[in-house]
Amino acid sequence: MSSAVLTPGTAALVLFGAFFLLLILRVPVAFALGLASLPVLLIEPRLSPMVLFNEMFKSYNSFILLAVPFFLLTANLMNVGGITDRMLRLSRALVGHFPGGLAQINVLLSVFFAGISGSSTADAASQGKLFIEAQVKEGYDLSFSIAITAVSAVLAVIIPPSILMVVWGGVISTSIGAMYLAGIVPGLLIGLAQMATVHAYAKKRNYPVYPRAKLSEFLQAAAVAIPAMVTPVIIVGGILMGWFTATESAAAAVLYAAVLSLVVYREINAAQFWEAVVDTGKLAAVALFCVGTASVFGWLMAYYQIPKALLSNVQDLGLGVAGVGLLIALAFLVVGCFLDAIPAIIIVGTTLQPLAESVGMHPVHFAIVGIVSLAFGLITPPYGMCLMISCAVAKVPLRYALKDTLIMLIPMLVVLCLVIIFPDICLFLPRMFSPDMVK
Repeated sequence: MSSAVLTPGTAALVLFGAFFLLLILRVPVAFALGLASLPVLLIEPRLSPMVLFNEMFKSYNSFILLAVPFFLLTANLMNVGGITDRMLRLSRALVGHFPGGLAQINVLLSVFFAGISGSSTADAASQGKLFIEAQVKEGYDLSFSIAITAVSAVLAVIIPPSILMVVWGGVISTSIGAMYLAGIVPGLLIGLAQMATVHAYAKKRNYPVYPRAKLSEFLQAAAVAIPAMVTPVIIVGGILMGWFTATESAAAAVLYAAVLSLVVYREINAAQFWEAVVDTGKLAAVALFCVGTASVFGWLMAYYQIPKALLSNVQDLGLGVAGVGLLIALAFLVVGCFLDAIPAIIIVGTTLQPLAESVGMHPVHFAIVGIVSLAFGLITPPYGMCLMISCAVAKVPLRYALKDTLIMLIPMLVVLCLVIIFPDICLFLPRMFSPDMVK
């Protein structure tokens, strides 16, 4: 590094300048990260373009990342195998009589979906097809229907199992089991905040409700949904009991979802199963390609000691855990507006980790703050993948539902601030059930 041609400031300018220029030119994020790294590799005499390929392949040499396609396949099997329909029936029996009944069902189904799939984009796509048109037919505003579908989808990466937690654990070496436990309470609080928001909208706009379900209807709905609801117990419980690793738990979830779809519910044929596998391959390829190019980008930042240069002044401010937590959340919120969550973890997470350690912030607390903040980036333009998917399903431009989305984001941000200020909100479950994971 001492004989490097580029200074940390110049290297950062080239990397980020080229990256944002490529984004403006509408180059996909995964390609933009790799292409932005090339000028630095060509300018620096001690480096070469071969670094691009070497670091990409190193990043793929990770057993943990195998969990990503497994969780995506679980979500796809849920959608085509009748599992989602059973959880929808249970959700209606539980909250259909609340003000804004169908929107409340939308949120609760996202909570259930989150406990199985771990993918927000899969949630947004499936829920959008289920709910947006149905809500409009029942008298809900289209912008509201799009917004609540998009914001509830982010729960899938906060409530375990979560693809982002798997990636975080692999990149920053944090216990995935501890993160799974730590994400439960913040995820449920955000879900409650969304349901309260729906309640307020429903009262103001006089949205319809369903009749309260009879006890017999609830019991019938619960009986057919229980097999599906066992999935998160298998995933999280298996890790905590030491039966299998995070990757093995994801594989177990696929097998369980396949058995439910093919044997128990019998609502999937060979063609649908193959389609689910192909869709999984396409989604996993994009996600893992992002991991590879982001790893190269992050390696160059470490090579030029850019994180150290960026954080040197911040560490001198003497901020405590809460102050640094708010700063970290702000950084992830801003980055999440422009960058996919997986490369953001690799680039920004590793950059901010020394800052979190310098004030004694617990690694699991740091992870949850980062993941929740990045989850909110899934609904904020210009990236906002969940909002983009929901708008695409409704065939309207992104700006159409922006106002309602931002309104719904406010109580979610309040929950995030509470998690930052009171770390025990996310840490008390890991300390209670698996203290060895959070020492």
